[in-house]
Amino acid sequence: MKKSDVIVIGAGQSGLAMSLELSHAGIEHLVLERGRVANSWRTERWASLRLLTPNWMNGVAGLPYTGSDPDGFMSVGAFVESCDVSARRNGAPIQIETSVLAVRPWGSGYIVETDQGQIACLAVVMANGACAIPRIPKFAQSLPEDIRHLTPLSYKSPDDVPDGKVLVVGASASGQQIAQELQNAGRSVTLSVGSHLRLPRDYRGADILFWMNLMGTFSVPHTDVDDLDRVRRLPSLPLVGTPSRATLDLNVLQDIGVEIVGRLGSVDDGRAYFSGSLHNHCAMADQKLARLLRSIDDLLDDSGHGHFAPMPEAWRPTRVPDAPRLTLDLARNGIKTVIWATGFAPDFSWLDMSVFDRKGRLDHDGGVVAPGLYAMGLPYMRTRKSTYIQGATDDARALSQHLIASFDARLAA
Repeated sequence: MKKSDVIVIGAGQSGLAMSLELSHAGIEHLVLERGRVANSWRTERWASLRLLTPNWMNGVAGLPYTGSDPDGFMSVGAFVESCDVSARRNGAPIQIETSVLAVRPWGSGYIVETDQGQIACLAVVMANGACAIPRIPKFAQSLPEDIRHLTPLSYKSPDDVPDGKVLVVGASASGQQIAQELQNAGRSVTLSVGSHLRLPRDYRGADILFWMNLMGTFSVPHTDVDDLDRVRRLPSLPLVGTPSRATLDLNVLQDIGVEIVGRLGSVDDGRAYFSGSLHNHCAMADQKLARLLRSIDDLLDDSGHGHFAPMPEAWRPTRVPDAPRLTLDLARNGIKTVIWATGFAPDFSWLDMSVFDRKGRLDHDGGVVAPGLYAMGLPYMRTRKSTYIQGATDDARALSQHLIASFDARLAA
């Protein structure tokens, strides 16, 4: 049986960041990756996707962005290459093409069982990502058999989508981008909209994420959040990274012909049923947008720099049909594909321990799951930026310090 002090599961931005921290501390470790470095980025993204965060936010472990376009948006391929370069420069001890089958307690540490054999270790860091399993509602099974199901992990391009109309379920960043791409490719798209957010790409001369970062939005500790469970379930930021720095929202989608309807509630006998809450969901997104923009205006005014920035912009309310459809006969309306952009869940199916809450979610305190067991990359794990590339370094530093302290306590005992 192989042995290592620490096993890190996953060689994406979180796993690479943790590996670098452990190397700096002189702790023996091994990074396990089911495919190649940055495997999910490499194999589970659509072809045209660019990162929604500007380049200055996308530095990988030990490899900050130093290019000539800090406010641009790199392609997924470019980001994968930066992960490869980081792994090589740091000499990260990565074992690729290795799938984890089980993790269970063993003495004062753990046994990690893989398809390449067992490894004994003192600690495990689960850095395998928050977006491993698409969340698809159970009533999806009621769709007619001839309708194809896709998710943002399996969708690659319009060419892979069968001829016919498309129903995209979910107005997250992924749902809106895929709806736009398909509509621009000549498809007829209906977008089912539930709870969502609305953001401009730029506001008053700077990227919206620049302002949010400046206001400390991404840095509030999880211990200072009143309703952490609710915050961890918030929808993703609906941004798109394009060379033109375009804003994407429901108005833009309707301008190109996308039909918006309410949240998909059920499917019965070939008919989809949508809620009547579209107006409310859109109004709520508009209100949150207005509050954020007012906060930016106040920040500029309070700093005395408001006169240096462009004047505040007036944003049109989301345009909602007077009578959005509540039902859709899928066959009669020519729906051939449904794309489920309804969120994701991490995959801890191999974790053979009682560390889950009553809803089956990993129970952790800022990424600390149990003695010697850690997680990374989860929604608002330590701060809001924990799920962003930028957050991996800070989280890895904090959790590695906790891990090192636990090692020292064992030696002193």
